[in-house]
Amino acid sequence: MIKKALSLAALTLCLTGLGCSHPAPPPYPAPPPPGAIANEGYHDGVVAARRDIARALPPDVRRHPRFRTPPAPPGQPAQIYRRNFRRGYQETFGRY
Repeated sequence: MIKKALSLAALTLCLTGLGCSHPAPPPYPAPPPPGAIANEGYHDGVVAARRDIARALPPDVRRHPRFRTPPAPPGQPAQIYRRNFRRGYQETFGRY
């Protein structure tokens, strides 16, 4: 009987304490660090170039929607993304 009461009390304490002491998460995720944005842009440029090569299309970085509207916050992060997208795209085309 005492074991049941202690188990029930411990369970109640655990369940009531979950989630109550944590602050609410921010309404939006924090932007990734510039290095992550640069890496993502470069990778996306490589993928876009490979796709264009496979389809026998001439090189044109402006054709790609991720270059025109980068998945990065406006301003400096978007410029970093575009610069690295173009670099990955051009380097990939230079290899083939």
